[in-house]
Formats: sequence, C-alpha cells, structure tokens
Amino acid sequence: MIPEVRGAEKAHPGLSASLLRYLLENHWYKQWKVYVESGDQNSNAFPGRINNAELFEDLESYRLKDRLVEHEEYILVPEEVWGKLVSWYGIEHGQPAIERKVVGLPSMQKVEVYLVELYLCQHNDVDSHVVTQFSRMDTIDSVLKEARHQFSVPAEDESRLWVKNADGSYERLRNLQMTVLDACLSSGQIVIMETRSKDGTWPSSRPHIMNNSIDEEEQYRGQPGICGLTNLGNTCFMNSALQCLSNVPPLTEYFLNNHYLDELNFSNPLGMKGEIAEAYADLIKQKWSGHHRSIVPRMFKTKVGHFASQFLGYQQHDSQELLSFLLDGLHEDLNRVKKKEYIELKDAAGRPDEVSMKAWRNHKRRNNSIIVDIFHGLFKSTLVCPECKKISVTFDPFCYLSVPLPISKDRAMEVFFVSMDPCKKPEQHRLIVPKAGKVLDLCHALSEHTDVPAERMMVADVFSHRFYKIYQREEYLSCILDRDDIFIYEVSVSCLEDPASADAVVLPIYLRERTQSRDYSNSYYGVVLFGHPLLVSVPRDQLSSDKRYYNDTEAEGYIKHGCMGYTPNKNPVKLQECIELFTTMETLEEENPWYCPTCKKEQLATKKLDLWSLPEILIIHLKRFSYTKFSREKLDTLVEFPIQGLDFSDFIIKPQKEMDASLYKYDLIAVSNHYGGLRDGHYTTFARNKDTGTWFYFDDSSVSAVSNNQIESKAAYVLFYQRQDKICHPTQLAASTSMPACGNEEDYAACCDSHSQELANRDFMDVD
Repeated sequence: MIPEVRGAEKAHPGLSASLLRYLLENHWYKQWKVYVESGDQNSNAFPGRINNAELFEDLESYRLKDRLVEHEEYILVPEEVWGKLVSWYGIEHGQPAIERKVVGLPSMQKVEVYLVELYLCQHNDVDSHVVTQFSRMDTIDSVLKEARHQFSVPAEDESRLWVKNADGSYERLRNLQMTVLDACLSSGQIVIMETRSKDGTWPSSRPHIMNNSIDEEEQYRGQPGICGLTNLGNTCFMNSALQCLSNVPPLTEYFLNNHYLDELNFSNPLGMKGEIAEAYADLIKQKWSGHHRSIVPRMFKTKVGHFASQFLGYQQHDSQELLSFLLDGLHEDLNRVKKKEYIELKDAAGRPDEVSMKAWRNHKRRNNSIIVDIFHGLFKSTLVCPECKKISVTFDPFCYLSVPLPISKDRAMEVFFVSMDPCKKPEQHRLIVPKAGKVLDLCHALSEHTDVPAERMMVADVFSHRFYKIYQREEYLSCILDRDDIFIYEVSVSCLEDPASADAVVLPIYLRERTQSRDYSNSYYGVVLFGHPLLVSVPRDQLSSDKRYYNDTEAEGYIKHGCMGYTPNKNPVKLQECIELFTTMETLEEENPWYCPTCKKEQLATKKLDLWSLPEILIIHLKRFSYTKFSREKLDTLVEFPIQGLDFSDFIIKPQKEMDASLYKYDLIAVSNHYGGLRDGHYTTFARNKDTGTWFYFDDSSVSAVSNNQIESKAAYVLFYQRQDKICHPTQLAASTSMPACGNEEDYAACCDSHSQELANRDFMDVD
C-alpha cells in the first residue's frame, strides 16, 4: 500500500500555514513524486531515505551551496509534511534537517533560505572568530547565548555584545529582545562578546578598550558596598543620593542578580531607552564587587546630564531632586508595561476600600516595575468645598513623603544702630521680627532696645562702603536678605513728616581717603572709600556751617548690644510631629484652587492627605528648605528620628483586620545629610550595610565606620526606612571578610532569592 501524503505532491508552501519550512532536494522530491503517482509500493521509483547531499558544499560543515534556485535544486515543504516524510522514509545518516523560518518583511513574508552568518569573537581576542548562523527572526539574546556557549562563559558571569561596523566603530547590541533583522545585522559582520570583570567594570569602559589586563584595583579585596564615590566637582549631592539608594537591599539585590536584564524597556517614550538603568547597574556592580575603595561615577553623571539638562555641568544641586529623577528614570526604564492604556480617574463616592484597591490596580496597569514594587504607596486625598460642602476623595500613588518641619513665624535679624550722638559708637543688635513684617516693624523692634522713636529711624543697606539702598517703611522684610549689611540711623526729624517742611535735612556722608601712586616719577593722588557711610541731620539754617555733628574717630568702631548674645531657643522636634503636620488639614492657596464639580467654579477648598498604605522602603524627605513669599531659609531644626521601630500604626487609616504589628514598623537604613545654607553646602550619607548590619559614613571618596548614636543630627535631610518584616538581620562580621552574613552564606542567598521572588509576584494591596 502506497503511503498517502495529502497535498505533498503539491508541496509548494502556503506561507500562512506555518512559520517553519524545510528544504527538500529537488531530485529526491521528483523521484518520490514518480513513486507516489505510480501507485506501486514495489516500484523501482522508490526514493529511499531523504538525501539533501546535493544542497551542501561539503558533508562536514553542512553549509548550503551559494545561489541555490528554488524549484530547480530544492523545494520548500511545511513542517507537518516534512515530519511525515521523515517518519516514513527516514533521512540519510548524519544529515541535519535544513529548517528555515518565515520572516516578515515590510511588504511580504518570505522564507529565508540563507541565514545570517556572524563572526563571533571575544573582547580579548578579536582576531579569532567562530562562524555561526542565525535566522533573521532570532533575537540578539539567542546570539548572546550562542556566544557564551562557544566561549564557555560561566553561568554566573555577565556578558554583552558589540557589533563592529564597516567604518571600524563599535555599537552596543543593547536590546536583547530585538531580532537580528531589526538590528540590521548582515552576513560577515563581527560580533564581539565582552564579559564583566571581577571588579564590576566592563573592559570596554577602560582606556584599554579591548585589553583583558587586570588593574591593581581588581586585586583589592574589601567588604562589598563599602566603597566611596569620587567628587567630580560639586557632585556631592549625587554621591549622597547614590550611596543611599545603593544601600536599599531589595533594589541592590535586583541589580546584582541581573533581574533587570529581562525587564529593560527600550520602547517606553517616557524612559531613557534603558540607559539610566544600565548605567546605574554598572555603578552598583562596581560598588558591590569588593574590588574598589572608591570609584569615579563619571559615566553615570554623563548619562544623567544627557537625559536631564538641569544636571549638566558642575553646579551644586539638591540630593532629593536627583533622587526623585533617578527613581522615576529607573521606573520608566524598567517598566514591565510596554504600552500604557488610558485610565479615567474616579471619585471614591463613599466606597474607599473598593476604590483604593481599584486605584492601585489601575496604577499597576500603567506602572509596574521594581521601583513600584518596593517604593510606591497610596495617599488618600480628601477635598471639601467651603460653599456646597462637596467631598471629593481620591487615592494617589506616591514614591516618597515630603514632610514639613514646624516653622517659626519670627525671624532674627542683625543690624547696626547709628545714634545721632557723635560720641556714641554704632551698636550691633539682634532683633526678633515677624517674617511677614515690614521695615517699620524692624524699627519698632529696635526702638524697644534704644528708646529712640521708630519714626526717627532710617533703614539702609550698606555695600562696599556706600549706601546700596534706602528702605521705605512699608516695604516687606522679605526683601532684606540675611547676608545684607543693614544700618539703621537715628535722625533728628520724623521720617513721617514732609521732608520739604522739616527743620532739618538728612545728608549722606561717605568716608574717603587720598592715596598716592607708587610711581614717584609721575606722582598723583586718588580717592577711595572706607568704613561705613553716615546719615547726618543738619539744621536747614546751618547747612554751610562746620560737619561738627560727626566724630570720624568714634565712627570707625562699633560695640555689641547685649541682645547679640541672645539666641532663640530651638527645641528639637520628633519625626512623628512632622508626619502629623503632613496629614494636617489645610486650605488651598489662591494660586492653586480646586474646581468644584457641583458649584461649577474654582474654590479654595480644604485639603487633607492621609496615609492609606505604605511600601516596603519608605523615603521621608524633610523639607528643610523653606520658600515663601516672605522668606527663604534653611531650617536647621534637630529632627529626632528613631533608628529602629518607627511606628506608623497611628497614621495608617486603611481599615486593618488583625494585621501583624511589624507591617507598621520601620527601621532606618540610610540618611542623606546636608551641611550649610541655602546657596552652598555639602552632602554626605550614613548607610547600613545590608550584609553586615554595620553603619558607615560616606563623604565622597572617604568611608568610615560609625556608631548608631552618631547618625542623628541637624544635617539629616532624606531618611530611608525599611519595613521590619522585610529586613534580613545578618550576624556582625569582621571588617576583613566579604562573605554576606544572614546566619551563613547559603541562608543569606536563600533569603534574598525568596525576597526577590516575592517582590516580583506581590500585589501591593494584599501585602498592606
């Protein structure tokens, strides 16, 4: 009985039937066709085993001959036909099946008979190639896997690919999910594989770009993570933020274990094409290699400046500002959502539990990344219209809490008082005035110290020995900066009177001295200002008489009034007080009203933010920099914050049922510090090493161990807390060892792997 292959004698493939085709030698196919059409199982036309030998250049490499012609030297058969033919007739011993894929071209689908031949080599031996073939539909990841197989790269080592262009330049093959076709790879191109060095660097990032030599740094062995960052020039703000983020255990493990490689998002229009995530990963792997005392984050700084122009150059910036950019950039670069859908936000309308869960699910439908997994929580926002009492409740995700510090309504100002009495020296006074006050308030405060009526005072800004500005009494004190030299002069006439009708005239007096040139052959004299200028009251009828009202000897010095020793008592505040302020109801400002859907107009509604649920890693930003229309200042109030056991049970308003108390308690893991004022300063970091539990102080490239009682200070600016139930508590190790300790190395690895798996699978609302 002749075996039946339905349609096999009409085997020209229909491309839509399958994505695979097989080459069949045309002579064998014709012989088989005669055999089938004869209907005789004993016919001499029996084709025997499938034999494609005529299609190969040789039977060792099994490389296809060039320029084979379809229907003359071969035909293409679908996968199911090939399978039946092989099962019935077999295939010549040793011959491989010639399997080919259907590739989608812009205007048609076509079977790729000839594959792309790539020359694979390693970075340290670019002259030795291995010839391999790939379908145009194969991914770059399959090319990388083949290269790792060819060169026997250990599974724990990380590798990446470069392609050498015709002009001799090199280009990274960054997107591993891109196809060979989309990457525009063609036969004959050289693809170079490089493997990350032991110290966490890539060979291509070094000056010896394709050299496998080992630097002295690679010989150094220290505790992983205890690594400084070089200051590139006013980049301490960046170093501080990076050191804090580097010591967030779940995020660092995510990068060290290469989980980020499968989640790089190259198509997100809101992201940085994966470049920020890759640059951060490189920095983390160097810091945690244990091979560096300090590293230079120049490449990372360049990437940040490329995508965020505000960080270009080397001006000082804010560590929290950099941190906010980095968290957002990492999220978008690692967003598992490839195409964001539009989702309409709805008011809770009396269903908070249901709406909060839906709000979180909607957030995850557009934003799903390791950053969301460990840093994002939910606010409950309540707005109340003052007119119709309409209540609007929404739930909004957050990445960190920016909490206010209690702000004094008063301001201390230092001034110099110049009396009319020529025998009295100027006095320096420290005055307490309202921040929202006016120049007249400053005069009244000084009047209490001097018994001189406020209406007989003139206030001036002195700069470079001359009057820079004379202030009007109705001007706000916010226009006077702390660095200004403010002089207040007693005058004989009331400043409230009409100057034209006054009995005296106030004249400005500048102090000048003559100086002689050093060139005695051409001697001349010049005049320069010195000291501080004066305002002198002169009777109108004696303007031409002698400036006896002024003693130039006495005016050169000044004395300090007793008030100069007074310093307002600044009591420390607790972090919990700042959080309470954050959740306090407030009225919206005129610049930011709320549109009431019931009243159909903008209203200055009351607003209250509450904490509905918190993430594993909670970042708390202390708003030390205060900017209002009346003042700008840095608040140096000491905020007392716990190292362990920060309890949020009184702040979470989400209804809970018999929840574990540890879900509300957090332990400190890092602090970004700022020393200095509004316009200058220095950033450093305290951080707890995830492997040893030891606290360290990071000051740019310098690193030193510290005790817990050194961490709390007036410089604390951004606090990083981790939820207690997620913390791995390692046994303290000697500083010389680099083995992570969570009981032992195996237990610690199991703990981290379990934690990473939980982060990947968890639903936020179920956890909290």
